[in-house]
Amino acid sequence: MKTVLNVTKLRFPALALSAVLIIAGFTLTHTRGGFNLGIDFQAGLSQQLEIETQQTPSADDVRAVLAGIDGVQVQEVSLNDRPAFTVRVRDDGTISNFSEVMGARVVELIEGQFGAGSVIEVERSFVGPRFSADLTRNAFLLVGFAMGLILLYVWFRFKLGYAVSAIAAVVHDVAFMLAFIGAAQLEVSTATIAAVLTIIGYSLNDTIVIFDRVRENEDLLRDSNFANTLNVSISQSLSRTLITSITTLLAVSAIYFFAVGAIQDFALNLMVGVLVGTYSSLFVASPALLGWQNKVQPRRDRKKQAKGVSVGPKTAAVGKPVVSGLSVSPGVDDNGSSTAEVASPHSESDVEAMKRELAARKRQAAAGAKHVSRAKRKGKK
Repeated sequence: MKTVLNVTKLRFPALALSAVLIIAGFTLTHTRGGFNLGIDFQAGLSQQLEIETQQTPSADDVRAVLAGIDGVQVQEVSLNDRPAFTVRVRDDGTISNFSEVMGARVVELIEGQFGAGSVIEVERSFVGPRFSADLTRNAFLLVGFAMGLILLYVWFRFKLGYAVSAIAAVVHDVAFMLAFIGAAQLEVSTATIAAVLTIIGYSLNDTIVIFDRVRENEDLLRDSNFANTLNVSISQSLSRTLITSITTLLAVSAIYFFAVGAIQDFALNLMVGVLVGTYSSLFVASPALLGWQNKVQPRRDRKKQAKGVSVGPKTAAVGKPVVSGLSVSPGVDDNGSSTAEVASPHSESDVEAMKRELAARKRQAAAGAKHVSRAKRKGKK
């Protein structure tokens, strides 16, 4: 007797938890002054400075020295195991030759506080207003384009309900990532966009693995309702999903602990994204698919029937016998309100054997249809 995890029963608490965390993250982001936009996404100057003094100043000390400059941001970083600071100043377009003028002023103010020659400018970069606006627009277009391709791909490979459910999981992941980045005040840069796109792909891969198993089990568990089919499919895919996520986390954790600066932030975003992507595949995409099958699909079927288009048979109730040697015990309705078990007198290899048998029957049927078609063509001649 193999117990099947009743994941669908947890969908409402899981969705409520996600909503609370995302709202809390965006609220904290707002209270902390919004997103910490890097120089890529706001026009202005960025300087990396080392300050050589007997007692290393803190970011608050440097921030107090530069308080007279509008739109200044100071972040403490580490360069070659030595403390340093990243100073960003927004360009509002009122100062010509902004990079040279403002860069010299920042160095002058800090040296005025900590002594002449105490500042070493390691790096200076400047992004103009037009380039910053173009980059921001392109980032939004890139994420939107990726989601559109995902929708088309999953729709083509599966069905519309699967595609909508996959997009729901991806939107959840992006919202959660943005809430985390804003709440933690991580710098939003081009590396952040790369991390978000990476997590979109990772989450989609997890979701498709589960959906592919659902599609297979829809043929094997014909007399089971869709909630049971989902629970069985998730339980069968769970070990693969967890092992993949843990392996990925170990690799990314190594980058996080040994890297510094933007690479470390990138690794942290990936670590959070892997956890969220795994969670959404189980508790967002699958419940969304269940909701589609229970609420939206029946309405679509009724509309097709009204137009005279035939639709497939509805899934039967739980408790009826299924494919040889495998049955789902009663107790899980279409809303997934209780536990389910798979009764199998043999090992899981029996399930694989049934899949191969089903595939062989399909091939035989296709070959028979092809033979009949050839015979008809010869008869006409």
